[in-house]
This record gives sequence, C-alpha cells and structure tokens, in this order.
Amino acid sequence: MKTVTEFARKIVEFPDMGIVMPDGCRLSARVWMPEDAGDDPVPVILEHLPYRKRDGTIFRDQLTHPYFAGHGYASIRVDMRGNGDSEGLMDDEYSEQELQDACDVIAWAASQPWCNGNVGMMGISWGGFNCLQVAAKRPPALKAVISLCSTVDRYADDIHYKGGCLLIENFGWASTMLSYSSRPPDPLLAGDNRWRDLWLTRLENQSFLAPLWLKHQHRDAYWKRGSICEDFSAVKAAVLSIGGWHDGYRNTVSHLATNIQAPVKGIVGPWIHKYPHYAGPKPAIGFLQEALRWWDRWLKGVDTGVEADPAYRAYVMDSVRPARWHPERPGRWAAEQEWPSPTIKMQTVDLIPSTEKPAIIASPQSCGLAGGEYFPFTFGPELPGDQRPDDALSVCLDQPELIEPIDIVGAPEVELRLSSDRPQANIAVRLCDVHPDGASELISYGVLNLTHRNSHEFPEALVPGETVSVRVVLDQCAYRVPAGHRLRVAVSNAYWPAIWPSPEPVQLTLSTATLNLPLRPLATGDEVTFAEPEGATPWATETIRAANSERHVDRDEKTGMVTLSIVDDFGEVRDLAHRLANGSIARETWTIHPDDPLSASGKTHWTQTLSRNGWSVRTETTAEMRSDAQNFIVSARIEAYEDETLVFERNFEEKVPRALL
Repeated sequence: MKTVTEFARKIVEFPDMGIVMPDGCRLSARVWMPEDAGDDPVPVILEHLPYRKRDGTIFRDQLTHPYFAGHGYASIRVDMRGNGDSEGLMDDEYSEQELQDACDVIAWAASQPWCNGNVGMMGISWGGFNCLQVAAKRPPALKAVISLCSTVDRYADDIHYKGGCLLIENFGWASTMLSYSSRPPDPLLAGDNRWRDLWLTRLENQSFLAPLWLKHQHRDAYWKRGSICEDFSAVKAAVLSIGGWHDGYRNTVSHLATNIQAPVKGIVGPWIHKYPHYAGPKPAIGFLQEALRWWDRWLKGVDTGVEADPAYRAYVMDSVRPARWHPERPGRWAAEQEWPSPTIKMQTVDLIPSTEKPAIIASPQSCGLAGGEYFPFTFGPELPGDQRPDDALSVCLDQPELIEPIDIVGAPEVELRLSSDRPQANIAVRLCDVHPDGASELISYGVLNLTHRNSHEFPEALVPGETVSVRVVLDQCAYRVPAGHRLRVAVSNAYWPAIWPSPEPVQLTLSTATLNLPLRPLATGDEVTFAEPEGATPWATETIRAANSERHVDRDEKTGMVTLSIVDDFGEVRDLAHRLANGSIARETWTIHPDDPLSASGKTHWTQTLSRNGWSVRTETTAEMRSDAQNFIVSARIEAYEDETLVFERNFEEKVPRALL
C-alpha cells in the first residue's frame, strides 16, 4: 500500500469531540477535518460503531479517515453509546436507539459551521449494516452511503440464521460482543474520577445477547425491523456496496444492485471480512480512491463518472489448490453494465435422474469441519480446506470432466425431492471444484432447515416418509472451473460447526436432484481496473506480544468425541502517541459426537487487557452453549479486574425452547 503524507488540505484532529444526544448522553467522536473547514465548509463522512475508536478500529481508522480529511472532508468516527469512550448503555445490535443516535449525529454534523450540509455514512460489518438502516430512515442531510460486508436481511443472511438453520455464529458473536463491550473507557478521556463509574455501570447493565436472539427462531417482527429488504424503496441515498468472496456476506452486493431504486453500484473482490485497500487474499484495490469518487459525486456534486460505472464489478477467481489461507487469488475482474445481467444464463443439470435409485443421506454429525470460518477476518487459517473429508461423509453427485472452462457468476440453485424419517431436518448443499487428482475446492454452499422449505416466518414440520420438493439457493460466487476438472454437488444433513444440529439423528431419502448453474461468457482479461491501494500514515505502535492463530481438530478415540479448537491471539500493542496498551485473546472449542446431535457444545473464553503507566484492567468472559431435545441452554460469565483485583463478576444462564430447530 502506498502511504500518502501530503494532502491538498492540511488536517486537524480532535481525539474526543463530544456530541450530546437529545437525552443528554454524550457520545465520543474522533474527528479529522481540514484545518480551514471553518472558512471553507466540507461534507461529513460518518462511521458509527461499537468497536472502540481509541484501541479497537484504530488501525484501519488511521489509514482511512485522515485520507478523507486531506481530500476535503470532515471524517467522524463515533463510539456508539455504551461502548468505547461514549456514555450510556447498549442493549442490542441495531436498536432504535442506535439508529436514532446516528440520525441525531448526522443532524448535528450537518448544522456545524465547518460542514456544507451534506453527510455520507460508511462502515464495514456492523457499520455496513447500520448505514443502510439509517439510510432507510432518510435523515435529510444523508446523501450517500458506502456499505461493506453487510446484509439487507437480518434473519436470513446475517450471523444468526441461514436457510432457517441456527448458525453457530449466533452464539459465537454474542460471546464476542460480551467481551468487546466489557472494556472501560480510557481514563485519559473519561477522567480519573469518572472512568470507573462508567465502566461498572456498563458492566452491571451489559446484556448477553445469545438468549435474546435464540428467542426469535423464525423470521418475525424482531428481524424484520432493520432489514431493508422489507422496503428497498425507503433508501433514497446513493449506495456503493462492497463485499468479498471469502467473507460471510456474499449475497448483499447482488441484492442491493438488483433492488435499490436510488443510484447503486456493487463491487465484490476475493477478500475476507476487511476493507479492500488492505484486505486479503490479494489483489487489494484502491478503495479510498474509489470511495472519494463516490463521495465527491454525491456530497460535492463533482462529475466523477461513477454513474457510468458498471452496475456490478466482480472478481472471477481461478481454481486453486485447496488451502486454509490464500495470500493471493489469481483471476480477473468482470464488469456487468446491468444487474441482473442478461449475459448470464442458467444451465440446468440433472444430478439424479428420476430413473435412478434414490440416495440415502445420513451424515455423521461431525460433517462440515472442512468448511472454514463463517466470516474469516484474521488473515489466518480460516478458509475452507480440502473438501474431501466432508465429501466422504456426504452424498456426492459428480459431473463429467469439463471439456471447456466455465465461469460461474451468480447464485447456483439446487432443487431436490426428498423425504425424511423425522419431523425436523437440516440439509447442506456444497458446490465443489474437483481437481484431476481428486482435491476438492469449495465454490459455494447453502443450507436449509427443511421445516422452512415454504416459509421462514411460518415453518411446517415434515411428515416422516412424505416426499417434498425443496430449493436450496447457494451463496453468490464468481469462479472459473477449468477444463479437465469436474463439478461436484455434495449433500449432507449435518454441517458442523457452521449450523447447530437437528435434535435427532435423521435419515433423508433423496429421489431427484437438479442443479441450476449461472454461467457467464468467459472473461478473457480484466474488464475493469482499479487504482493501487493508498492510505494515510499507518498507526504508530510498538508490539508487546505478537499475534498468532491456531486451529486443531482432535478425535478422542476412547469416547469418539470430535473437537475443533481455535485460538486467536490478536497480540498486544502500545500506541506510541497516547501510550495505551491493549491486547486480546479469543479461545473457542466446538465439540460433537458423530452419532449424537445432542452432544454438541460450544465454549468460548475471551481475555481483554488495557494498561498504561502502572494502570491496568482486564476482563475475562466465558460462555457455553449446549442443547437437549427441547431446549437450548446458554450460559456466560464476566469477570473484571483492576490491577489484578476482582472488581466485578456476573453470571448469565437461560434455557430457550426449540421451535422446529
């Protein structure tokens, strides 16, 4: 990445600008702007997050926000209430309070003498979600958003449920947020006499969100609120949507490019859950330059040509050997002026003709361990590996070797006719690229709770032995399968630890299967190009403990239990400017017996540390999830230490009844 140190406009930074909400709650903002903005007002770019500007997102903030400021913007990074250096309490993700706070910040910013009245909002993940949701509320000053790695449907395409199946990440992310939000404000900003009171009040009122999310197992009003797919027409701001093929949110760019009536463009690269100017796998792109083109057009009225850009720009990845991490993915950029594209045609392939004998699906509960993380973000061993171990536990429907290469661009679909011997069952469908030597690379996948075959809102139990027709929509992809390779559709009724297992062992009888494959004419080279990545001066730190990631799968030969162990040590660093040191370690274990779905359990343990000049705090958060045939059982614990003295502890435990899940 090229570091830019000289800008057209000199920058001034405010590390703790207070923005007081109508109810008196003070939000803390880090603000960069041209030093002459008072004389020559500029548009505002807002990022509104719970992830701590002081020590959480500072790496990416330092690359991004000064860059925007140097190009004539006031860039505002706000800690949401109840997090970081802001006052107040947070009770849930994307709450009405959170969205109203964002609207109030936008109104406040637009009224400042250094603002020209136009505001843009951006963010990745949580920030990508809430900028779309805020746009749907149409605050008058909000003219444009850039949403990365986000969703339009909080129920069907987030970290909670997928295809009506319970994602393990529902518990995993609740555990992560329990840890993230357990940290105090910085005493240098909050004050020596206030930080502890704010911290203890925050801890006393902190929620463990897993039980709340588990109580909404179907697509009810809870999930519809904040899902902009309920009314795409509500969004009037111009939307630039960006995603990555190695992220968990692969479908949003297509959904937005298809449905938003306001100006909209989409870009999908080969990336994990990161901003694309420093993301991997490479190639990264000049995201900040691309963002400036968007901001300049919609916030300054400059004709930058963005309206003539292709509707959908996607990186078509070449076939590679399966690996848990790829530093780079070879491929090429494809461009579609319209989306959906008239050049992409569905090809139908009969996987099991009606004349063939039905296939029996009875996968071990440990099937799925080759699937990788739901949304990789550590640049570590998180990607799907060789699929052969999972293929061996699935029904595999292989196609003949390809005579010519094909480009798959879009969402493959698989139509199945099957019956179940139990009233509730899950199904996982994977599309794989099988190399000549048998190596199997995951292209895309989809899952479905079969009781949700007709509706996520009103599921229906299966009648054992009765044949039903179902359609499984796989995630969007852009992938070239070379000549000499084969396509494989692998079907299983377990996919651990991506989804929580059914309450009983299940046997499915698969009578017919059809694959609908979106094929695009082969791209011969890059159909669009991007500038090389740039950024402002990186965050200045010293490393106290280096980061490290580990993954292990172990099978106890005595008990038969299979355990995936994950350790993500994010290291510890000290900020060279304000001298705050921060570190974190995440540990997870996911255990199951191949023959017993009720043996499934997940455990997490997070450690967070902050220190400066003899002052130190530490939080330890643990959580566990298991189930019986009738209930999910979740528990958690927070311990908070000041100078190694326990100053707070709290336990959570709750049972939540299962509802066709």
